Amino acid sequence: MVVVGMALLVVFQENLVYAPGTKFYPITPAHLSLKYEDVWLRSSDGVRLHAWFIKLCPDCPGPTILFFQANAGNIAHRLGMVSMMMQRLQCSVFMLSYRGYGASDGYPSQHGITIDAQAALDHLYQRIDIDTSRIVVFGRCLGGAVGAVLTKNNPDKVAALILEGTFTSIPDMVGVIGLPFPKWIFGGSGSNAPGIFNSLVRSPWSTIDIVGEILRRQGGSLASRPFEVKSVGPSHDLKLYLLFLEVAVIESSL
Repeated sequence: MVVVGMALLVVFQENLVYAPGTKFYPITPAHLSLKYEDVWLRSSDGVRLHAWFIKLCPDCPGPTILFFQANAGNIAHRLGMVSMMMQRLQCSVFMLSYRGYGASDGYPSQHGITIDAQAALDHLYQRIDIDTSRIVVFGRCLGGAVGAVLTKNNPDKVAALILEGTFTSIPDMVGVIGLPFPKWIFGGSGSNAPGIFNSLVRSPWSTIDIVGEILRRQGGSLASRPFEVKSVGPSHDLKLYLLFLEVAVIESSL
């Protein structure tokens, strides 16, 4: 049974990592009296992507937040949070629908979503109605993993990276969500286990490694706070925060 279960897990792993649900947007920013622009992008592999650009006001000088959602639902389900964010931070927000999510075409994968995020950042950098030196990447849960990769790849274009409820890696999530497989099968960060199936994980999203690289090599800015969401406990945020402290201590001693 364990062998069959592992085989099914490998075959259908994307269904566990990505849960876009309905393609329909139950509400739009207009329902919350937010002025917005429908934006259509093309990723580098030709996939058509949808996004909302919600401007605080035409002449507002504040930052622009590039918002990456969690793995379930679509961007419409995050509008309440975004509205609050805009009011409190006086910022504009660009909300991307990953491929396979919302009105975007395609099917989600780590490689695909990574280049989707790049398309969103490239679009923002071409706009003349924002301050491109004040682009802040915000990611929640899966979105934090997406944002971390984007920040690593674009250290000169991202002013800050904010992670909320972000996992350290997908293999590390096995213990959190309670799958009935021995932990040694997957290993994970901080584990001496061989992780014999890790090479079969198509979307590993190793955030802890990416964040470590950002902090050590590129001086990226990280603000991560423990915040429990449905799938990830605060221990994952704590690991990322402790990594930040470790790097800060190392750098201060140089």
